[in-house]
Amino acid sequence: MHHLPGSSGDLPLTKFESMLKTNDVYFFDSTEFEEIVSHYMDVGKISLAKKAIELGLKQHPTSVSLKLVSVELLIFEDKLDVAEKLLNQLEQIEPSNDQLYLQKASLLSKKDMHVEAINALHQALLYTEDEVDILSMIGMEYLFLDDYDTARLNFAKCLEVEYDDYSSLYNVIYCYDMQHQHMEAIDYLHNYIEKDPYCEIAWHQLGRQFYIIEKYEDALSAFDYSILIDEYFIGAYLEKAKTLEALERYEDAIANYNLTTQLEDGTPFTYLRMGKCYEKLGEKKLALKYYNLTVKEDPLLDKGWLALTNLYIEQKNYQKALYFVNKALQINDENPMYWAHFAQINLKLNLFEEAAIAFQKCIDLEDYRLDIFVALVDVLHFLGEFKDALKVLNKAKKMYSDFAEIEYRLSGISFLLERNTKGFNYFKNALKFDFEYHFVMKELYPTVFDRTEVQQFLKKAFDNRSS
Repeated sequence: MHHLPGSSGDLPLTKFESMLKTNDVYFFDSTEFEEIVSHYMDVGKISLAKKAIELGLKQHPTSVSLKLVSVELLIFEDKLDVAEKLLNQLEQIEPSNDQLYLQKASLLSKKDMHVEAINALHQALLYTEDEVDILSMIGMEYLFLDDYDTARLNFAKCLEVEYDDYSSLYNVIYCYDMQHQHMEAIDYLHNYIEKDPYCEIAWHQLGRQFYIIEKYEDALSAFDYSILIDEYFIGAYLEKAKTLEALERYEDAIANYNLTTQLEDGTPFTYLRMGKCYEKLGEKKLALKYYNLTVKEDPLLDKGWLALTNLYIEQKNYQKALYFVNKALQINDENPMYWAHFAQINLKLNLFEEAAIAFQKCIDLEDYRLDIFVALVDVLHFLGEFKDALKVLNKAKKMYSDFAEIEYRLSGISFLLERNTKGFNYFKNALKFDFEYHFVMKELYPTVFDRTEVQQFLKKAFDNRSS
């Protein structure tokens, strides 16, 4: 248990809990009460925090600082109206208390009044001795407003005051990331490193930026510097391993992932990446070992189950692939990629109705890729569900209006439904978009393609094209 030191050599937290058990009344100064309340709030023991405030205000009824802690608790509990009234009273008593404006900003932020919260924080700056924390809070409020430029400038001011405020450094780079200003982030980090060349975090962030813009060799150099400064920096080893993967240096990537498992317990992410590397190297048994480790460490990690699915698809073991993709869907059935895998596996197993349901699920989940529409149409055609296939094609045409893949299928299905006029119109469009692709009609709709009138139409189109 965390104990709070007291001025008399007692342990206030222990003494306070003893008081609650015995119903004796002990005296604490107001600072001790504040620390006790903060401790209980930090560990989530809200009822004890309330009890401490209640007893604290009985012993120190005029303590503004204790009342401000009470406001903090009210805001935490979403009792915003009560907190606001108390803040207004306290502002009359002690208008130059920086903590008052900090709590006011917290309340306004919780009400989504971020501009007003920023104004309150600027007032706090007039009275504070801790400028960095307030500048950081102002930066966070600008993030809520999606004003990344102003947010970044405030985080950068924090670094001007305290150069080793690494949380602000992360936030500066986050703002650049959100605006895709990676070259600007690189320039900022180079300037930062010139002043502090032994900052492993700055080198790590520089490596990340180089990785994003695909300058992998520069990224590797940056991560190496980061590791040289701190040989236990796991994040740098992980990013270095990812970079080595991008360079197709899979054995080196595995070595770096292995190093992280020696520095601390291996994570599902690490095992998953090692499995991917072994798969790229053609080491299927080792890939399987690490994918199994992935799902053992985190059975809810759907990407682990999907990796196993893909491995078995590649080995054409579709029954096992189906088992594992079902595992992924049990964890997350709102991911269209998993449904697409499920559909493809069912196709391989000649389970066409299940495949059709799965492709439709992809579209319901707003996976509007052309190949998903085409696959669903072809399965429905195979099942003889021509009208359903036509509905899907009409939806697809709204997104892919000038695509031969859609037009040829619209033509074929229309002919099968004896809607010959539409069939010829779609066929005409299809030939205009991609004449050479007309072989798809013969493959998918041979009875339509062999019709005399279709052959004559095709010959006429060919002659016109030749002339």
